[in-house]
Amino acid sequence: MIRRTILKLIAATLLSTVVIHSAQAENPFIIVQSTTSTQNSGLFDDLLPKFTAKTGIDVRVVAVGTGQAIRNAANGDGDVLFVHSKPSEEKFVADGLGVSRADVMYNDFVIVGPANDPAGVAGTNNVAKALTKIASSKSIFASRGDDSGTHKAELRLWKASGIDPSEDSGTWYRETGSGMGATLNTGTGMGAYVMTDRATWIAFGNKGTHQIVVEGDPNMFNQYGVILVNPEAHPHVRADMAQRFIDWLLSSEGQAAIADYQVDGQQLFFPNAGSGPS
Repeated sequence: MIRRTILKLIAATLLSTVVIHSAQAENPFIIVQSTTSTQNSGLFDDLLPKFTAKTGIDVRVVAVGTGQAIRNAANGDGDVLFVHSKPSEEKFVADGLGVSRADVMYNDFVIVGPANDPAGVAGTNNVAKALTKIASSKSIFASRGDDSGTHKAELRLWKASGIDPSEDSGTWYRETGSGMGATLNTGTGMGAYVMTDRATWIAFGNKGTHQIVVEGDPNMFNQYGVILVNPEAHPHVRADMAQRFIDWLLSSEGQAAIADYQVDGQQLFFPNAGSGPS
């Protein structure tokens, strides 16, 4: 009786394995390591079904900060890297972990803040001056503090302003260690200034009295790039399907789909694949 039960369990396990493998064969997929803004903004929810309908390839997204996405891809935990920190992306390729890099789209960063604007930065289009005012007035600033593309850009802007906010960590400078949505929730809750990509802000639903207070500085440009994870470094990479996804993103059809995506009548991302691979 026990033997018969064991044999049934083995048979059931084998059948389950066959079914899973069959389903995988019928539903080919790739894994994209990407930044939270492409997910939080709703872009992927709009974009990916169009690619899948055209190719039959499912796209599974791991949406984390850019730094973590790059580490995941470096470990071989993905087929495509789609993030927004060009120096880090170029290093990824230079290290032999990616095949090549191409521009896909851009938008910009903005700083949002409470209606009472304690640092007096509303309407400023010079981010260095705005950050200096925030620091000198010790107004609360909520940073992601998570090595994401937004965090990397924020630190670059603080450095260009001649300020090291880490010296005041835990006082007026608060590091959440969280994604963009969670950091915005924290910022609106505590009346803090927050730097965010514009797309996530437009799609964000808990704005409260917060509004954009700093925008329009060329230094707040936000470029997104796409990279095929190198199959020579990780032989299990689904290179053919991954390349089809990249080619579609860079094609006129993919670029048009990116341009067409709007929230509340506002375009969130601007395609610029014409700059080509780097």
